[in-house]
Amino acid sequence: MPRALNATGVAPAAAPSPHPKRWAAAIVMILAALLDMIDGSIVNTALPSIGRELGATPAQLQWTVSAYLLGFAGTLIVAGHLGDRFGRKALFLAGVAGFAVASLASAAAAGTEQLIAARAVQGVAAAVIMPQVLGSLRTLFTGAERGKVFAIYGAIAGIAVAIGVVLGGVLTDWNLFGWGWRTIFAVNVPLAAVVIALGALWIPAAHDRTPGRVGVVRAGVLALSLVAIVLPLAQGRSAGWPLWGWLCLGAGVAGLAGLAVGQRALGEQRPMLPAGLFVSRAFVAGLVVQMLFYGAMSGFMLILTIWLQSGQGCSPARAGLAMVAFSGGTFLTAPMADGLVAKFGRGALAAGGLILAGGFSWVVRAAGHAGTHAAAWPLMPGLLIAGAGLGLLVIPLANIVLTAVPADLAGAASGVFTTAQQFGGALGVAVIGSVFFAHIGTGYGDAIGRAGQWPVVACAACALLCLAIPRAAIAHHAETDHVG
Repeated sequence: MPRALNATGVAPAAAPSPHPKRWAAAIVMILAALLDMIDGSIVNTALPSIGRELGATPAQLQWTVSAYLLGFAGTLIVAGHLGDRFGRKALFLAGVAGFAVASLASAAAAGTEQLIAARAVQGVAAAVIMPQVLGSLRTLFTGAERGKVFAIYGAIAGIAVAIGVVLGGVLTDWNLFGWGWRTIFAVNVPLAAVVIALGALWIPAAHDRTPGRVGVVRAGVLALSLVAIVLPLAQGRSAGWPLWGWLCLGAGVAGLAGLAVGQRALGEQRPMLPAGLFVSRAFVAGLVVQMLFYGAMSGFMLILTIWLQSGQGCSPARAGLAMVAFSGGTFLTAPMADGLVAKFGRGALAAGGLILAGGFSWVVRAAGHAGTHAAAWPLMPGLLIAGAGLGLLVIPLANIVLTAVPADLAGAASGVFTTAQQFGGALGVAVIGSVFFAHIGTGYGDAIGRAGQWPVVACAACALLCLAIPRAAIAHHAETDHVG
């Protein structure tokens, strides 16, 4: 039967048929994304063991976490451009291969410096993977299927932190082949090999490549600027806050400012930091909330893990299991978060920030008053409360903020938003970790009491900043979500 003609007398083009192996490709890509999500937290519960075996200083322990986050933050935006330019499948497979090599180097590290360098490369490789995963899922799926695959992706992302902290503790305690903490990195290698083999078979090669130059120099400036900001914050305390640290910090801030001003003056077609994003009050407020929250959470998880193991004598596995209460709280509120935002607007987000602050405050107070080798049970209600606050604040935040920006800036906004998340995590580890280690000489209880105030204040600030998100952005998100 011939197709009907449209008003111009031309038969409308048939909708492209979905790729037959799209769900198989999605499983492979989400598995690769899970490697990154887990590795962002798996190292936390292994840090005390790493410190003992390698003789790491407090600053080096902080850098074991921060190097990964900064490698990711400094590479993410340009990695998205590379995928658009050269094809997502090739970049995805290269990123997974690089992640496997960096994981092997981390497992084989003979010293802390080698481990930090390998972790930085791991972060870079993860940043190459993630934009290709998200971009490919958007391309392969449409309509209701797209909503379904992103719901699966979001659910897995939600449990990844819990999987990471528990797996890091269990693998370290398991001591397979006598490898101890090295197992948490070695396990990535066979998983990455499976992803590469199946990805080569099932992931389709994209044909819609975008022409144009890739800003490698700009990416280098961005990465160096981020490192220049975090370096003095992590090293400054042990070095006595020298002049070079302040100069380095100033250079990092100047580098970011110069990047933004320079690309505007040159009139670049695809700027790394589009000026149009920063005229949106919703985007700016959400960006700061994102940085503050992830800084608070990353720093808090670092000091709590060290307090549990070094201060209370918990095994890595027990310390990891204690963190499950945090994820449990998130599971309680995450399903209802969008509905509460639709009903109560930005007040629901602000409530999430206040609940987070209250939960962290409970944990800090309980830990500060605990004796040596005390049970971790008094901390559980606070962790559960904090996790509930996370579900209310963070789950809907990204969608609200990214819905508020123009459609042609959505990809750039997503890259900048995720970069801010990783950079905020690195800052939190540097600042909160430095306060913790500065007071550890007077006891672990005093150290966590003083350092723990910072994430409490940061989450309270998140609550206030949520009130700066325009009501129109909340309403637009609710309408879009309802239509979808």
